[in-house]
Amino acid sequence: MRTELSFSPLSGIETELLVVTAADAQTAKGPDARPQPVLLTDDEVVKTAAAAVLAGGEFKAGANETLLLHAPAGLKARRLLMVGLGKQEKIKPASVRNAAGTAVRFTKPRGIRELVLALPEAEALPGAACARAAVEGACVGDFDPDTYRSDRKDQSVQSFTVAVPASAERTAVEAAFAEGMIVGESQNFTRSLVNEPGNKLTPTVLGERAAAMAAAVGLNCEVYSTEKLHELKMGAFWSVSQGSAEPPALIVLRYEPEGVTEGPVLGLVGKGITFDTGGISIKPSDNMEKMKYDMAGGAAMIGAMRAIALLQPRVRVIGIVCAAENMPDGKAQKPGDVQTAMSGKTIEIINTDAEGRLVLADGLAYARQLGATHLIDAATLTGACVVALGMVNAGAFSNDDVTYAKFDAALAVSGEKFWRLPLGEEYADMIKSDIGDIKNTGGRWGGAITAAEFLHHFAEDTPWIHLDIAGVAWVEEARPYIAKGPSGIGVRSILEWVRSF
Repeated sequence: MRTELSFSPLSGIETELLVVTAADAQTAKGPDARPQPVLLTDDEVVKTAAAAVLAGGEFKAGANETLLLHAPAGLKARRLLMVGLGKQEKIKPASVRNAAGTAVRFTKPRGIRELVLALPEAEALPGAACARAAVEGACVGDFDPDTYRSDRKDQSVQSFTVAVPASAERTAVEAAFAEGMIVGESQNFTRSLVNEPGNKLTPTVLGERAAAMAAAVGLNCEVYSTEKLHELKMGAFWSVSQGSAEPPALIVLRYEPEGVTEGPVLGLVGKGITFDTGGISIKPSDNMEKMKYDMAGGAAMIGAMRAIALLQPRVRVIGIVCAAENMPDGKAQKPGDVQTAMSGKTIEIINTDAEGRLVLADGLAYARQLGATHLIDAATLTGACVVALGMVNAGAFSNDDVTYAKFDAALAVSGEKFWRLPLGEEYADMIKSDIGDIKNTGGRWGGAITAAEFLHHFAEDTPWIHLDIAGVAWVEEARPYIAKGPSGIGVRSILEWVRSF
């Protein structure tokens, strides 16, 4: 998709589709109160073209609501699309991100291959932040998961232009727009990995894809396999791998900005289970096909590392992805086995389907060995987190309030939804083992928290954040601004957390 900025008046722009945003400015209360949609533009010609339909009440400016006008009077654009942002008092740059995605997805089945989106003119929506959000949303909206359809028709948008108000600060908008393109493409890179079926994206292939990306953007990359796991005594990671004919991959990405030799080293650790049968504790067959996305945490780290390399923050970053298949082979580990992690801790295996925390245990320990002073991990870790938070918020945990405050601030930029859940000794007691140090499940209650406490054992006192993205890594039903399929959750938030250092 070709992207560019325009600083021309809206009424003079020739395009297949001009998109303007609107908000519901209703202030009255009570059962008889009606929406009051207002266009967020100062262009009087555009306002006049839309005045009649706005007055008619057909369009209410609800979030991601659309209304199309053909041959709008006074405009050189052949069509005018209005996209709602919702209640005026609640709009923010994330609203613009979704509106841009909505506009792009609106065009795709209609054969419209170019569009111009007018940045909203509203005090609550600064131009630079909205320019970045708009191009991110357009990239995300342009992605479709039907990669392997034999009759696939390319409906990609060829040209996306952001029209900037005259009042916006041009240099800031240009910089933000360039950032947004990098972030949107990196999120889509993550989505392309998550979308791959397990027979196409094995741990080895995931390593190859990460290495190719690293070479393209200037990251250092090393990909190891079985021998390295044994050398490092990664018994927890290896225990998951041992039941598969596919060898594991330990992917290590390094970003080292020139001249930065002191200060924090950030460790990004991702779960990369390219297919999860549950092992000997095998999953039910219903929906098991979706377990190809059990590597979404690892993919998020790879996508974040891509964006980091291109945006070049002044902080050192190590990305580690522990990739494996979890299979029920005759060599697979069994419930009741005891494994020794890289850190030396012994783990009683209660359920072989609680495998993600095992690979992350050794990934976190290795990140610390490589010098990481702060840790963040991401994983499709527990169904319990989905029960707690549904498919709206991802779960977040941390052992350090200052480190988490940086992540919380990053969410204001990323627009992603995470909800912090607690840790505590009472939960840690639930995973104490009678035969070893800890066990890999703590029972039914508080399952997302006991899983986080398991990882806490391996982060130890290093400032650490754990992201449980199980409920939001896959979009179960298409939304106006994003296709059904992989979401790419985490890339934007992890990037902004890194940049906060």
